[in-house]
Amino acid sequence: MPFRAFISVDLDRFSPLKHLVDEIRAASPALKVVDIELIHLTLKYLGDTQESLVPSIVSIMKDSVQGVEPFKIRLVGTGAFPNLDYMRVLWVGLEDNGILAPIAQKLDVSLSKFGFEKEERAFSPHVTIGRMKGPQGKDRLKAVLNEHKTEVFGEQQITGIRLKKSILSPEGPSYSTVGEVRL
Repeated sequence: MPFRAFISVDLDRFSPLKHLVDEIRAASPALKVVDIELIHLTLKYLGDTQESLVPSIVSIMKDSVQGVEPFKIRLVGTGAFPNLDYMRVLWVGLEDNGILAPIAQKLDVSLSKFGFEKEERAFSPHVTIGRMKGPQGKDRLKAVLNEHKTEVFGEQQITGIRLKKSILSPEGPSYSTVGEVRL
């Protein structure tokens, strides 16, 4: 039975990040805000995944972090994809001293051998905090993002990566860990 899956780094619930999420929520009724309890950094989105592939995926995860020691990340700055004038996804930036991009690249290449689509864009470490559903409040959101564009929201020690199962419902997604690889 297939399940919706992704590989991620789970993040702490930083208080300044909660304040930012509350501020953007109030700025626009056209924004779908990510539940702060579910904040994570996606290394690789897999989509529909056969349960029988879980051992192979976990093995690839182990290979992708081989030799990587626990490291610190820092959540800093805000922005939007594709840009602030045409916002689709609102994000908080992530500084990691270049450690996560090679992991994401290894995952992407190795998992493509199992039929998972390769990423078309270069890996850009970020945490999604909201998705625009319409233009209402765009100017206010742009102002909020500009106010926080250099703010530091927190630091965290990263000690592993996780294969996550995602279940979508009208109330929002719920995630559970299917496999974990420690650094």
